[in-house]
Amino acid sequence: MTQPKPSKSARKREQLQLQQLGERLIELTEEELQALPIDERLREAVLAASKIRAHGALRRQKQLIGKLMRNCDPVPIQRALDARSAEDRRAKRVFADAERWRDRIVTEGGEAVRLFCDQNGASAEALEALLGRIHSAPGERIEKGLRRRLFREIHDALMTAAQDDRISR
Repeated sequence: MTQPKPSKSARKREQLQLQQLGERLIELTEEELQALPIDERLREAVLAASKIRAHGALRRQKQLIGKLMRNCDPVPIQRALDARSAEDRRAKRVFADAERWRDRIVTEGGEAVRLFCDQNGASAEALEALLGRIHSAPGERIEKGLRRRLFREIHDALMTAAQDDRISR
């Protein structure tokens, strides 16, 4: 017994999903696109779409991308886009954590530095030195610059810890 032919609405929904998946490719860099298993025509259409600014032309280009998506396997593309989204979420989480730790270290002082270093394996000396310079900064402008440096140190330590955690899984 043969399978019944999908309805026109079902085919339309499937094509729309493929087009939406293809539209997400426009956000990728050229290097990320090269890593995906897609054919050259689709890659060129996506690169062209990323350069189009006119609304109508971009809409037509997205429709072309949707049409070209019908000829490729969407599963690896979906996986790559999901992995990229997870990486973006991780980077945002690390950024927010770094801001919270910076504020906590500036307000609580040495105890917060030690707690941060115990949890993330960072160098306490560098953070304590920056903290001391922040509290003795002669002006607001210099203090802001030192807070940025403290943030960068914390952010780098958190990124390293996140990388180590991801690798050990």
